[in-house]
Amino acid sequence: MQWTLHWLEAEGSLGAWRHAIENEILATREAIADVLTPPRLDVLIQYLPGMVIPEIGWVGHAYRHSLFSLQCDPGNENFEPSLSNGAVRRQVAHEVHHCLRMSGPGYGRTLGEAVVSEGLAGHFVRLLYDNSPEPWECGLGEDELKQHLPGREDLHATEYDHAAWFFGAGGRRPRWVGYSLGYVLVRHWLDNQPGIGIDTLINVDASTVLSALKEIS
Repeated sequence: MQWTLHWLEAEGSLGAWRHAIENEILATREAIADVLTPPRLDVLIQYLPGMVIPEIGWVGHAYRHSLFSLQCDPGNENFEPSLSNGAVRRQVAHEVHHCLRMSGPGYGRTLGEAVVSEGLAGHFVRLLYDNSPEPWECGLGEDELKQHLPGREDLHATEYDHAAWFFGAGGRRPRWVGYSLGYVLVRHWLDNQPGIGIDTLINVDASTVLSALKEIS
């Protein structure tokens, strides 16, 4: 199945890095093909100064089951290292998991569903690359997470502040609490699910994974 790349360069040219970016995306597709049939996808590659995770110089966004984007900032000091240390591949794989999940149960409308989807995506990447948690997946330790667990009402809220829970916007919550919670939550759930298949890692119902919250609280 084909992945079609679309280059958005009104903010600046990516010509000097295009070949390297294409290679990282292709390598990710090949890694995914080892565990499942890659879906047909459109991939936007956008030059957007300042609109990235500073620690890697990139950020991904999934929009629907057939489309995700990679935003990058060549002016960021971590932009080029991420092209050689695997960070871009892991960003791609993370967003592909979101696209795959959007073809099934969906990313989710509630805070709890979003936490689960992010955690599942992180562990999908770990399955492919056997990597350590990303900075946003270990931004808070488990003891600290206990101080910031969402309540039942928060978990089921559809009008939650995604930017606050996942990026610390507004300063009301620690940066990356949602990602860290999702990663730890899914880890606990997987510990009790030996031999789980890749299909389940993509399509499991969020409520099933959320049952593992009792092991954190």
